[in-house]
Amino acid sequence: MTIESLATEAASHWGGKVIRLIRNRENAVFEISTPQGRAALRLHRQGYQDDAAIRSELWWCAALAEKGVAVPAALPSRDGALLVRLSTGRNASVIDWVEGEALGEAGKPFNRSLDQVLAQHHGLGRLLADFHTATDKLTLPADFTRPRWDIEGLVGETPFWGRFWEHPIASAAQAETLRRARAFLREQLTAYGEIGDFGPIHADVLRENVMVHENALSLIDFDDSGFGFRLYDLGTVLSQNLYETAYPHIRDALIAGYAETKPASIRMVETFTLARTCASVGWAAPRLGLDDPVHKTHIARAVMWADRLMAG
Repeated sequence: MTIESLATEAASHWGGKVIRLIRNRENAVFEISTPQGRAALRLHRQGYQDDAAIRSELWWCAALAEKGVAVPAALPSRDGALLVRLSTGRNASVIDWVEGEALGEAGKPFNRSLDQVLAQHHGLGRLLADFHTATDKLTLPADFTRPRWDIEGLVGETPFWGRFWEHPIASAAQAETLRRARAFLREQLTAYGEIGDFGPIHADVLRENVMVHENALSLIDFDDSGFGFRLYDLGTVLSQNLYETAYPHIRDALIAGYAETKPASIRMVETFTLARTCASVGWAAPRLGLDDPVHKTHIARAVMWADRLMAG
């Protein structure tokens, strides 16, 4: 069955019709029309998140949306279910449509003025602080389960996104730097873990997952969300900006927005940026063909940032 045919089957559970494919990565995401209006249909990747984890994500986003946090809530099917098992065994869910356009795209310059970019990153910092604060005020259900982006999940023996230091196309020198980065991160995060803010995080705050509409920002795509250090969300934002000439200003704007309500140090945010760049190396290894240029760019970025950070 084609992905389009599967989307048609899924949309029927919500009385909807498929409009277009938006993207096909971890999940296939379609715009659909429903009797209630536009919505986003997600076909969840098999073998990534189990039913309990997806239901936890849907509950969390609904609870946040009810508290006024700018995230999309799940929409029930005609049978009242938030998660539907399709004929192929793949899961489907539908969430509110979020108006606007993405903050940007990986590897491409921003299409806004620097002043706009800085204002938006300041706003993104505020949004992340509000999101973390609102989450802490929720009482999670007893069966709430999500992946762990803790020390073991980032640099343990079996990190959630894989053993990045063993990437098959990394050179000997690159692999050595990645091993050193792993040891450095374990040391830094172990010390930080005694005082650091830890709890449910988005874990994938990339440009593509931040929507901008009339100067208002929203977070989408909680597929990778889990339990982790809160500053990892800020580090992930910065991971796509390391080659920007305005990087220091973007970093400072993001942290300033966050620090209006929650503490954040440049050093630790940049340490979590290293954690994210390393995790991305591990993410790419099993998902992309070895001839995909993303492997080399991800490895080069992680090595560059590791060298810079470990040099002090």
